[in-house]
Amino acid sequence: MQPRIPRQSAGEQDARRPDGADHDDRLSPELASVVSGARRRAVRDGDRQIDTAHLLHSLLESDPEVCAVLGDGPQLARLLGYLVQRSIGYGLRWQGTVEDSGAVPAVRETAGLSPSAATAIDRAGGRAVRRGAVLAGGVDLLAALVTDPGARAVEVLGRAGVDAEAVLARVGGWVEPRS
Repeated sequence: MQPRIPRQSAGEQDARRPDGADHDDRLSPELASVVSGARRRAVRDGDRQIDTAHLLHSLLESDPEVCAVLGDGPQLARLLGYLVQRSIGYGLRWQGTVEDSGAVPAVRETAGLSPSAATAIDRAGGRAVRRGAVLAGGVDLLAALVTDPGARAVEVLGRAGVDAEAVLARVGGWVEPRS
């Protein structure tokens, strides 16, 4: 029996540069691992690109600090439920489409990432620098994800009853002004 997830090349397994993009030098090893996990999820779901919902799902699976920001109990369980259902119903309308809400300008074309996901990763790095850190962490990415009201991650949060603006306020917020 063959594995469902294709094997990764040695370059893909390098946690410091999960997608070969320039901005990865600003990601902590933990956050680079989140991006790698999101890539595996995208491949498994048959999606062409990593989108913001893939990033959110991977964050929730690997970063306890992000889970603490989002709260525990029923709301977190509901959020994970929506993310898990993505490949079996909820979110199927996203398959084969590129996530680009148009709410924020795309940073640049980044291999393997939707424009919204690439912008979120870039903004996470910028947020880390503004708070005096060298590398972006999970909460930086969460803050960046919730700044784009048209992102799939924000849609999933909303369906689970999580207010994106309240999340941004909890993490001490400002990422970058909206256009």
